Amino acid sequence: MSIRNLDSLFAPASIAVFGASLRVGSVGATVWHNLSSGHYQGALYAVNPKHHKLGNHPVVAKASDLPEVPALAVICTPPASVPGLIETLGRLGTRAAVVMTAGMNDQQKQAMLDAAGAHLLRILGPNCIGLLAPHQGLNASFSHIDAQPGEVAFVSQSGALVTAMLDWAQGRGIGFSYFVSLGEHADVDFGDMLDYLASDAKTRAILLYAESIESPRKFMSAARAAARNKPVIVVKAGRSALGQLAAASHTGALAGSDMVFEAAIARAGMLRVNTLQELFLAAETLSRFRTNTSETITILTNGGGAGVMAADAAAFAEVELTQLSGSTRQKLDAVLPANWSHGNPVDIIGDAPVSRYEQALQVLKDDPGSGAVLFIHAPTAIVPSADIARALVPLAQHQPGMPPRLMSCWLGDKAVQQARQLFQDADIASFDTPEQAISAFSMLQRYRRNQAELMEAPPALLAELRPDTATIRALVLDALASGREMLTEPEAKAVLDACHIPVVPTRRIRATAAAAVKAALTIGFPVVLKILSDDISHKSDVGGVALNLQDENDVRAAARTMLARVKRQQPNARIQGFTVQAMVRRPHAQELIVGSTIDPVFGPVILFGQGGTAVEVTADRAIALPPLNEPLARALVSRTRVARLLAGWRDTPAVDEAALHRVLVAVSQLLAEIPEIAELDINPLIVNFEGAMALDARIRLSAAAPAGASNFAIRPYPAQLEETVQWQGRDLFLRPIRPEDEALHMAFLQQLDPEDVRMRVFYTRRNIERSELARLVQIDYAREMAFVAQATGPDGQLQTLGVARAMADPDNVDAEFGVIVRSDLKGTGLGRLLMEKLVAYLRAQGTQRLVATVLDYNERMLKLARDMGFQEDPTSKNGEGTKGIFLPLT
Repeated sequence: MSIRNLDSLFAPASIAVFGASLRVGSVGATVWHNLSSGHYQGALYAVNPKHHKLGNHPVVAKASDLPEVPALAVICTPPASVPGLIETLGRLGTRAAVVMTAGMNDQQKQAMLDAAGAHLLRILGPNCIGLLAPHQGLNASFSHIDAQPGEVAFVSQSGALVTAMLDWAQGRGIGFSYFVSLGEHADVDFGDMLDYLASDAKTRAILLYAESIESPRKFMSAARAAARNKPVIVVKAGRSALGQLAAASHTGALAGSDMVFEAAIARAGMLRVNTLQELFLAAETLSRFRTNTSETITILTNGGGAGVMAADAAAFAEVELTQLSGSTRQKLDAVLPANWSHGNPVDIIGDAPVSRYEQALQVLKDDPGSGAVLFIHAPTAIVPSADIARALVPLAQHQPGMPPRLMSCWLGDKAVQQARQLFQDADIASFDTPEQAISAFSMLQRYRRNQAELMEAPPALLAELRPDTATIRALVLDALASGREMLTEPEAKAVLDACHIPVVPTRRIRATAAAAVKAALTIGFPVVLKILSDDISHKSDVGGVALNLQDENDVRAAARTMLARVKRQQPNARIQGFTVQAMVRRPHAQELIVGSTIDPVFGPVILFGQGGTAVEVTADRAIALPPLNEPLARALVSRTRVARLLAGWRDTPAVDEAALHRVLVAVSQLLAEIPEIAELDINPLIVNFEGAMALDARIRLSAAAPAGASNFAIRPYPAQLEETVQWQGRDLFLRPIRPEDEALHMAFLQQLDPEDVRMRVFYTRRNIERSELARLVQIDYAREMAFVAQATGPDGQLQTLGVARAMADPDNVDAEFGVIVRSDLKGTGLGRLLMEKLVAYLRAQGTQRLVATVLDYNERMLKLARDMGFQEDPTSKNGEGTKGIFLPLT
């Protein structure tokens, strides 16, 4: 249901507390005290049939006795009473409730939801501590502590953590825009909260404490939309590996749910941290310093020991210290004493006067190559720390439109308290220790990588890598029809071959030494012999693989030994035969694993890491959510330790990384096209400078079809919506917008007449900030669509001629649209062509209405709207000189 009626929850005009009392220690008494003694300015009512008054406040017996319909109900009554109470409130017109009641059974919760759904009444809880909205003076919780107003929203699944966090934050003067306990999140969940907070003007950063995620596509869509607007930082409990029961593939055993959650956070452009302290550290960094894009850092300090500590922390966090240029060192020589450190960290010596701080910082500020600057100060008796802070603030403050360069660390407590406050008041990121500052910079780098992944929008299929789905589907259907879930090794390799993944040719033979020798002679020595059995998934575990067999005697002996060993170790295994393949020897080859499995929350996932028989022991792997493209495949590889080996070292050349990335993208496309793929292993996949080749493969199927693009947590680029039509005697390409359209879209906007732009978006700029442009072309297809019309220009280059865009509300009830065409093409019918495509798409998505606000004198747009059946909306609240229009789609 998402954000519908959430304003009644977080900014209610009136509140009724059901179960309000004065009984010490009761939830109803605590909630009533928090609301009645706080700063809430709306009407407040108490409901309890056992009381007539609470102090001097009158109490009514039931909801129908209230003098008005409350906007928000806070329910602290027994479990059995809740469904009926929700039904009554919904019928009266209440649109939100906080259900603090614990102990509701499944039947009661479902009855509550059914009653609420009939009236679009939103429920927070049950079994929650409640919510606080400090800017509204609202404390609808049974927390023992109130929250201070601030710019950070905190949403938690844990009630105990809510009260602990409030206590922790109060002692540090940390304020909140909202503080929300989700409880059992039967209705309002993380997705709803992210949607609501993403557009909330009072919220600068969103902090989440999560234990589990339901509705993954909803969560990912909301998270990706929120993360485009402001930092979203997540603490996820339960880092221990879950879901690692016996599986038919290495991937199934390795892909623990926490790793998948980590991958989802990265793909959504959020930042994951491990502790509550890191949560606020990240909020401080991303709120004040996130536009800094430096990859290296320069440490400026008045204490050598502090500089060394920072350098050690940087090495541990893999943060690179800037190599100071010769010019910068010369300039520092001119303003620092001869015994300064002459490198990074820049130690300006403990006796530094204010002027030395100013001069050194100015030198680093004048050199963009010095990267970010971490200023560390230890208090001395030479000069008060506050004097240094006052002198540095004008230099340290970042100018409008320019990214910040300076992070600060004032070591100590009372002696630097005023200096630290001066920097904080100047919006300069400040940290208590060098280790905190370096950790914050490392978080920022990780956050930027995640933001880059957020902006990627690959299709489910790339035309140049499109698999031979007919061949694959025939193999899959034959296996399932015969009652098998596991494909044989030759079948699995045939699937990979149909995906254009190079495989070593493999022969299937009878389980006899003679057949093995004959096959080996045909293939040529050396060869590899493997057991073939539907009952044996990991062949190496039972001695079912023999490598580097050099002649007939080796093959004969290996075949006999293998059959005997398998019979001893797995006597019930059904042996279908052997497979024989050439022994592949590639110089400087790395053994890797590529696989996929189905996560119970996020659906299909892809695994990459170091391969071989010790894959579980080395545990060097990373997870990504499909769909993948080359940049996302490269990012997946970079998150492993083996990535360093792939880059080459000493006399070992770098591997063909493009070939590796093609394999990962091919697996992504296989999952999109063949929903019956439940698990897949390519292990080992050998890669060197010559390319990649799969030596072994394992595929498990499921008739339940858990894969397929429809089960991806992230909606792929909808390539199926692309079309070419004839328009004015030339080809016109109509398709969804993509991130790669950024340059074309900027050129399109620059060619528009300013008045056309104003009539479309109510301002006259043709040049927009890159961040704003990025949001126009980097969209989440789950909730927004923009169709562009493109054609080849006179210079042979592609041009954007027009765009129609619609953004659906999270409930998919209304979609607000806009359409604009190049100024010289007005009146050609291009706008209608784009609108018809947009309308057809929204109807297919189940959107109920298409709406827009149009300037009164935009006659061309109003005529197009009338011709297409739009109506004027008398209920819309528009500014002077505008009209609201709508088109019913259902």
